[in-house]
This record gives sequence, C-alpha cells and structure tokens, in this order.
Amino acid sequence: MTEKTRVLINECIGQEGQGVTLKGWVKKVRHLGSISFVLLRDRTGEIQCVLEKKWAGLKLETESAIELSGIVKKTQQTSLGVEVLADEITILSSSAPLPFELSKKTLNAGLDQVLNNRFVSFRHHKINTIFKLKALFVNAFSDFLTDKGFTQIFTPKLVSQGAEGGANVFTLNYFGKEASLAQSPQFYKQMMVGAGFERVFEIAPVYRAEEHNSSRHLNEYISLDVEMGFIEDFRDIMRLETELLKSIFKEIQESFGDELAEYKAEIPIISEIPELTLKEAQKVLKDVYKKDSPVGDLNTEGEKLIGRHIKEKHGSDFVFITHYPAETRPMYTMPNKENPALTDSFDLLYKGTEITSGGQRIHTHGQLLQSFESKGLNPKDFSSYLEAFQYGFPPHGGFAIGLERIIYLFLNLGNVREASAFPRDCDRLIP
Repeated sequence: MTEKTRVLINECIGQEGQGVTLKGWVKKVRHLGSISFVLLRDRTGEIQCVLEKKWAGLKLETESAIELSGIVKKTQQTSLGVEVLADEITILSSSAPLPFELSKKTLNAGLDQVLNNRFVSFRHHKINTIFKLKALFVNAFSDFLTDKGFTQIFTPKLVSQGAEGGANVFTLNYFGKEASLAQSPQFYKQMMVGAGFERVFEIAPVYRAEEHNSSRHLNEYISLDVEMGFIEDFRDIMRLETELLKSIFKEIQESFGDELAEYKAEIPIISEIPELTLKEAQKVLKDVYKKDSPVGDLNTEGEKLIGRHIKEKHGSDFVFITHYPAETRPMYTMPNKENPALTDSFDLLYKGTEITSGGQRIHTHGQLLQSFESKGLNPKDFSSYLEAFQYGFPPHGGFAIGLERIIYLFLNLGNVREASAFPRDCDRLIP
C-alpha cells in the first residue's frame, strides 16, 4: 500500500485541484441532509471539509483524531479561501465527551475546571495562543541575548540548604543530606560571568516556598535570568533590559499581531523607561494618593498606584524603581557609593506589577565577605560561591524576568496560573 504524505492545513492554500491527505482533530460537525461539513484543525490552522455521498452523515465525535484525504477546492465561503472535498476518512481515535465546549470563541468554564482538564483546554484556540506566544517570547529573549554575545547556561536546581540565602525554600532528602530546590540561579550565573563567559543567560524553572494564593504568584515558574560582566554601573543593566524588551515586543508584533486583538493586548511603546528612586516613589504615593509605604519597599497597592501615575504622566506601562535600602536587598547587592545605606539595585514594574528585580553585584571578595557578615550569615555556608571572588572578578550585574507574570500582564489574563501550562501553587500538584 502506498503511504500517503501528510499535508498541513496551511499548505492547502494555492493547491486547488490537488489531492491532499490531512491529519488533525474534528473541531465541529454539521449535517445538512445529503451533505456534511467537518471543520478540521491541526497545529497550523483550520479548514472546512465537505463530506458527500457515502461520507455524508458520518458519525464523528468532536475532538476525535482523524485522517482525511480529498481534493482541494476553491471557495468564497471560508476565510482560508479553500476547502477539501473528502473521498476517504479514517478515524484514528474517537474522543470521549468533552468537559466543556471548545468551538466557541471564549471558553465558558471556571479557572479550576480549565486547569483540572488542562489537556483538553489546550485545544481551545485562545488558550493555545497563550503558550505559542510564551514560546515566542522565550525565543526572542534568547535570540536577542545570543546576538549580543551572551552564552546560554544550565545550572543545578538541586542545591545545598541555604545556598541561595533565602528562607522560603523547598527542602528534600538528598541521599541522607538535606537539599533544596533552587530559588534562583543567582550564584551560578555570577560564577559563570567571573569564570570568563562574561555574559550569560538562563531560561529555567525556579521554586519559591511562599504560601501565596494570589492571582500573581506561583510556587514554580520560569525565570529568564541575565548576568553581564565589565559594566560601568547598574544603569548598564537597565539599558540592556530596555533594549531587550523593545526587541521582544517587536517580534511579538510581527508574529502575533492578529491574535493579540482577542486579548485586547497592546504592544507597549518603549523608548526610554522612566525611573523613580524608591524614595521618590514613596513620596508620590504620600503626596498624590495619601498612601503610606512599608519601610524600604512598595506594597501591592503602591506598585499599582505608581504604575497608574507613570502611565498618566509619561504614557509608559513600565517604570524602574531604583535605590532600595541595603537592609531589604540580598547580601550580594552593591551599595551605592554616595549613600551606602542604599543599593545600586532596581525593580521593573509593568502595568503596576513587579516583573523584574536586578542591579549591580559586589565583585570583590573582601567587600562581599563583609556584606555576608553584616547580614548575620556564616560565610562557611557559602564557601564555594565566595571562593570564586578570590580570582579576579569583574564588575557585573543582572536581572531576572518572571515569564508567566509578564505574559499574564501582557495578555490581560485574570490569573497568572492561566500563563502556566501545569501551574504549581499551594494546592495544585496535578495534573
């Protein structure tokens, strides 16, 4: 038997009169007397297939996987401009009844129902688009940095207890010793910069044992990490992130322009991202909105109000908040020269929500050792990290973007879990 070569749906355009074999899922079936119409979907799109004679009235369950052969015909009745007149159909696998309707433009189901039936919900066009966009975002991130001389790295997610210097860690038994899931690749990406790579990035999951059940927190998420050596100051890092975001959103506009309308998502206009010191931001909150801020930080309400203020004043969805106090930043953060009580660090807010934390790092062994001790940390617990700074470390800095969070904000989703294929939160370990 001659094997038939599969043709993808988007390859049918311009093939009028040609025989094709399609494989995909049945999205919708309509029976009209002596003729039936099947809307077939594959990874490239949808096409109407016409079933006549012996095939008319064929029982096909929605979302069944089928193989269909036929002749491509020109038509004015579909947006694709062509349809397929079927002459052979094979049911590869029939579908069970669906937990919700997939053919409508918007999925009419609650978030828990969607996540509990994640395998099925992926087949809805609007949800499928989220993850194609997410993949494009990551590819654009990687391409931009590779073009700038960055090397992609791959660091451990199993680390010794306390290796990241944080309390909110997941611990586990590692051959009789206590280990943790990595909260961040921070130490490793710094070490790779100092080892001679100079510029590195990583795309990988990180883990935070924080009991948040908010719409913007996950306990496992993808972190887009960047670290760069031989910088002049932390604004080199801010400029890099600005150019990176401009490049990513340009790629999204070119590749996903039509799909963005479904989410009422607008490509942010980025020229230069406005800056406020933390002190200035807190003053705005006090003077304009009569709101107090926590010591050394902004709370969720404060971030949203600052986002609104910057949007109204500068027309920007982004704002850098700089110069956080040393007491609220990690031990590796570079103190500000003019005022060592502050740090050369920043957060980036997008639509009033933090998506990035970054800054310049301490690069000399003595200063770093002193910083560890000032925070009450035992240097012996971080010996492998500290040792690297004895061998000539360049001035450096970096940042990390939470992938699911920026996608959730960009697409105006109701919950960050919608931007995670299989989200992990305080309650969810399956599917």
